[in-house]
Amino acid sequence: MKKLVFVGASAALLVVVGCTKKLDTDQKRASYAIGQQIGGNMKQQNIEIDADVMAMSMKDALKGESKLTKEEIQQAMMKLQESAMKKQQEAAEENKKKGSEYLEKNKSAEGVKVTASGLQYKVEKEGDGKTPVKTDTVKAHYKGTLVDGTQFDSSYDRGQPAEFPVQGVIPGWSEALQMMKVGSKYKLFVPPELAYGASGRPGIPANSVLVFEVELLDIVKADGGKPAAPAAPAAPAKKAKEAKETK
Repeated sequence: MKKLVFVGASAALLVVVGCTKKLDTDQKRASYAIGQQIGGNMKQQNIEIDADVMAMSMKDALKGESKLTKEEIQQAMMKLQESAMKKQQEAAEENKKKGSEYLEKNKSAEGVKVTASGLQYKVEKEGDGKTPVKTDTVKAHYKGTLVDGTQFDSSYDRGQPAEFPVQGVIPGWSEALQMMKVGSKYKLFVPPELAYGASGRPGIPANSVLVFEVELLDIVKADGGKPAAPAAPAAPAKKAKEAKETK
């Protein structure tokens, strides 16, 4: 489960909440920028705070004062951590439920096929080149979204295809690539157990079903050198077993 991450206290003290000031100096703009980072971090982790009390605490800290003891501060942070972990667990369970419902419905959609591992895919374009094996390195363009359409990654946006080992990506990708021919374009619907599972990633909540558009451009043999382009979704610690197509 993820832990809370806070920007350093010395930086946080520069932020003053609850007032509006002109950003007409480098110091003020830098202070505002730091405030944006802190606020964005808290929003991303879904941390609920009292902004007025936080501003008061920052001012106290600047004066070397504190209305709580070190022990009380530690206890407050522990309770915040426990609350955040509980919310994350609840969100993960909800994502798992929604993901299962999505895949159950999606498997009967036109053109969608399902493998023994649970991977769902749709052939949008069948290539006529070679099919990679797990020891190959491939070059591909791809776009990844959540089931609600939220995009979290795209080699198309970077303007450069990715180059990566077939067995160095998430299990759902590794399996799909070994079914594709160069020139193919597939749409993948990857269950969480073939992606990042309960751990999630930045921009990818725990237990998320991932949707990818993958275009296999070329095969580079395993001894063809190290990847030169941004990597595709990295493989988690555990690899899925190889599966045969069932539909």
